[in-house]
Amino acid sequence: MVVQAYVLIQTEVGKAATVVQAIRAIDGVTLAEDVTGPYDVIVRAEARTIDELGRLVVASIQGVPGITRTLTCPVLNL
Repeated sequence: MVVQAYVLIQTEVGKAATVVQAIRAIDGVTLAEDVTGPYDVIVRAEARTIDELGRLVVASIQGVPGITRTLTCPVLNL
């Protein structure tokens, strides 16, 4: 089974498009879109385990220049 999550991202002013382009190139990211509202970018990501998902967010996504804050929302299969 694959673990999936939405990652809500706030960026520096004017950096959303650059952040989306960089994030789309990361393995494990299935979708990255610019949005409006309190967050600037929304990402759908997947990994084999929750630990791998955590490493994907912390080591890869949060390392993209221009990101100021992330909120990870794991998908539940109820």
